[in-house]
Amino acid sequence: MVQNNFTEIDIKRKVFCNRTLNLKSIRAIGYDMDYTLIHYKVTEWETAAYEHLQKKLHEKYNLPVEILVFDPSLVMQGLVIDIELGNLVKANRFGFIKIASHGTSMLTYEEQRKIYTRDLVDLSIDRYQFLNTKFSISEACMYAQLVDMVDAGELPKGMSYARLYRIVRRTIHEAHIEGFLKGEILKTPERFVQLDKEMPLALLDQKMAGKKLLLITNSEWSYTLNMMNYAVNPFLPDGMTWRELFDLVIVSSGKPAFFQYKLPMFEIVDEPGLLKPVVGGLKDGGCYLGGCATMVEDYYGFDGNEFLYVGAHIFADVHVSKSILRWRTGLIVRELDEELDALQKFYHKQTALTALMSEKATVERRLVWGRLQLQRLKADKKKAGNQKKISSLFKKSEEIRQRLEALDTTISPLAEEFNTLMNKRWGLLMRVGNEKSHFARQVEQYSDIYMSKVSNFLYTTPFAYLRAPHSNLPHDLRKG
Repeated sequence: MVQNNFTEIDIKRKVFCNRTLNLKSIRAIGYDMDYTLIHYKVTEWETAAYEHLQKKLHEKYNLPVEILVFDPSLVMQGLVIDIELGNLVKANRFGFIKIASHGTSMLTYEEQRKIYTRDLVDLSIDRYQFLNTKFSISEACMYAQLVDMVDAGELPKGMSYARLYRIVRRTIHEAHIEGFLKGEILKTPERFVQLDKEMPLALLDQKMAGKKLLLITNSEWSYTLNMMNYAVNPFLPDGMTWRELFDLVIVSSGKPAFFQYKLPMFEIVDEPGLLKPVVGGLKDGGCYLGGCATMVEDYYGFDGNEFLYVGAHIFADVHVSKSILRWRTGLIVRELDEELDALQKFYHKQTALTALMSEKATVERRLVWGRLQLQRLKADKKKAGNQKKISSLFKKSEEIRQRLEALDTTISPLAEEFNTLMNKRWGLLMRVGNEKSHFARQVEQYSDIYMSKVSNFLYTTPFAYLRAPHSNLPHDLRKG
């Protein structure tokens, strides 16, 4: 058993809190499986997905994609595809677009401003498609590359960017449904799965603390059984299996519909997956296919705020369960580890950049105040001696401008380095420049807590009272 020192927790092992959550009051914790309990090696997974997509696009649509190569640096989770214009964009929390590319070519600031001056990202309309999981990376990379081919006249005439996106989306969906990827993973799980030996211990802590543990996944039974056997069983106490760890298992759940509608449920009665209709309600330790969240609520008799559901998909896992059922929600953001590493390495430069920006703000205030004084002096034609004062102010203003230019020269490379942390094109996942990214806004709005992996619960304990930090407003008083 891992022994922990809870007096100081590595920031990468923390559970971050958007809304205060008393874990002691949570009576049931549900988990998604893919990219939540089980982490995949992203490059391996997405390369395989890309290659399947490439093959399908050639076979079904005769597209000349054989020469294309998967390049994960072209895209990242949290971007939005503008399928009307063939662009990938990164927006701030208000939906204003701050960075954009057309296909694989980054747009200049002027090009971007010309296109999007009046447009905000609105995820409720079909034009904008949100890349909210790692599963989106391969399709977005392929789409960007195909946009380049459309522009070069290498695809059939009349192919619109929107139709191109629908073809890519439909094809990658078919590849997942047909099980090609999962078949490869089952053959060589060590190639694709990143094991976390602490994750089962964190779940065991929660179970021993009296929590009901639920596995609710869209993956089918045979895949779930094999993956959980591989990733969980080796790290449980001797003789214990993941089936004993979970009080309820629901596969092929069809999220987000699982949280939205009342759908039929079937019981899985043996390992091969024999099904029978559920008669007489659910039972402890049972495995089921389909169904709906209200059946789970009715079975346990808990209120919505006594459930915590943890997943990796902003919409299907946390948005819907939060909005409809008012379950408490937790989001797994695997990229947090990489982002926190990048921020820690940049810490001293960030301190210097913050000080420089503070000085720049002071210098700018001096400059604009001097400009106002000049304006007033020029307007006052009756007062004698103004010309001398005007000359003095001009001289001071020139000195201030020179200082401002020197500051900009120092700030510019630091700001550029910060804006390209983690991804040279798109920067950090949770930020765009100095602002929260659109992805960060989704995390903030729909997830009560978030973390890089489930095993972080091991360092928080099932009894923790997680408090949201004080949220500052621009007018709040601060020191300095």
